[in-house]
Amino acid sequence: MMLHLNSQQAQFHKLFQDRLAFEPSLDASVIDAVRSVLADVRRQGDEAVIRYTGQWDGLSVSSMAQLEVPLEQMQEAFQGLDAARREALETAAERIRRFHEAQKQSSWSMDDGQGSELGQRITPIDRAGLYVPGGKAAYPSSVLMNAIPAKVAGVRELIMVVPTPRGERNELVLAAAFLAGVDRIFTIGGAQAVGALAYGTESVPAVDKIVGPGNAYVAEAKRQVFGRVGIDMIAGPSEILVISDGSVSPQWVAMDLFSQAEHDEMAQSILLSSDPQHSLDVLEAIETLLPEMPRRAVIEKSLADRGLIVDVQSLQEACELATLAAPEHLEILTHCPEQWAEKIRHAGAIFMGPYASESLGDYCAGPNHVLPTMRSARFSSPLGVYDFQKRTSMLKVSKESAQALGLVASELAWGEGLAAHARAAELRMQPVPKPRY
Repeated sequence: MMLHLNSQQAQFHKLFQDRLAFEPSLDASVIDAVRSVLADVRRQGDEAVIRYTGQWDGLSVSSMAQLEVPLEQMQEAFQGLDAARREALETAAERIRRFHEAQKQSSWSMDDGQGSELGQRITPIDRAGLYVPGGKAAYPSSVLMNAIPAKVAGVRELIMVVPTPRGERNELVLAAAFLAGVDRIFTIGGAQAVGALAYGTESVPAVDKIVGPGNAYVAEAKRQVFGRVGIDMIAGPSEILVISDGSVSPQWVAMDLFSQAEHDEMAQSILLSSDPQHSLDVLEAIETLLPEMPRRAVIEKSLADRGLIVDVQSLQEACELATLAAPEHLEILTHCPEQWAEKIRHAGAIFMGPYASESLGDYCAGPNHVLPTMRSARFSSPLGVYDFQKRTSMLKVSKESAQALGLVASELAWGEGLAAHARAAELRMQPVPKPRY
């Protein structure tokens, strides 16, 4: 079912990298369709959003007011949850909030020794948009993971869009939005929802940044509006890489591999094992456990097409391969996992020890589950408070500092052929002229 390699076999590194390779295919029809929808929303506003919502979600309405969820309904959804579900949601929200509070950055300043004050001011973005998948594919955990960091950062207004095909609303999503402090919800989705958030309509306010997962049309719409607004990332299929020394139950490992494979046929699950017998035990556990999984067909195809087990010579080699893979989720199921975590340079999130299952990170541990995929952990980070904050450089220059810095700036400006830059610095080096009045 899964490709099984040994790191010492011929052409191993090529086979390994070929398995890692994933380039999302940009279907020309998707690109063109999204471009057309965005253009319509930009020109026609609410009218276009209502038309596309009727066309694709089967909702026939006459005004955007019918597509906005009142705050009272959000509150009712939260209060209507059974006690156990509500407590679980509250516990997850509190842990996520507490973790992200620790990410808040502060403004700072420094003296350059010549009387000038230099620094950095941290401010939140004014308004953020949150896209949440709707209908049967409803993810309240994504609401918490995207909305709470925004609120912790101090975002003034958070606008959520969520499609409700044929009017099918998920009460847990609405409850999560209420708990996280979402300000307004519109039951719209697809590229038209992204366009409404990016450009603004008569009813939907334009935002400064759009975050949250969606289908191919949503991802392409976010790509096309980037620059007018910020976006979190263009996410690929989910990934998990497990490093194991054979000390953890093979059933646990198999189920952790399943936990990502069940997302999508294109998801990737990899095991790097320093114990060849453990690899065989995991394969046996996969065959035993798979028939009982509700999403068996999805898991089976994911493991067959993109799954991988590698027998490595050492945990050091496993760490080197894991760093090369730069996975979204990395589990280190070994003795003394901390020492091996230190050797990993690229990963979205690292789960250390037998009890740190990736699923805890998805829902309630606290760190964000919006993570870089497709090896982008080499240069990007999990979603966090910092994604909703801006940094502004602050400069207050003294007369003395202007004399010293003026010489440097003038010399460099003349070297670049920018006379006005040079003269602007030089003028500050001359005696200050007396005021005319």
